[in-house]
Amino acid sequence: MSRKSENTGFICEVCGREVLPVTNGSYRNHCPFCLSSKHVDVTPGDRASDCGGVLRPIGVDYKGNKGWMILHRCDKCGYQTQNKAATDTVQPDDMILLSKIANRERK
Repeated sequence: MSRKSENTGFICEVCGREVLPVTNGSYRNHCPFCLSSKHVDVTPGDRASDCGGVLRPIGVDYKGNKGWMILHRCDKCGYQTQNKAATDTVQPDDMILLSKIANRERK
């Protein structure tokens, strides 16, 4: 699958908002408004999972080489993964929500 075909818009299953493709050379894999995603991969980008559960944001991490990472857990099967926060693009991720998730972790 090419990057162009992976970088498509969608309607978020959690918040119902329209999500546009990113414009920073990467591809969109979560909603910039509620930060939720969908469990469709076994390994990043392969679209090989048939789970289809909602990946909810449960935490954040910062990696020097990648920047902010959103930690997700699947509501359906418990799978956990990380997705890079989308910045410098149309519809950047909600950094206020990202910081609220980070602050929630500290409590």
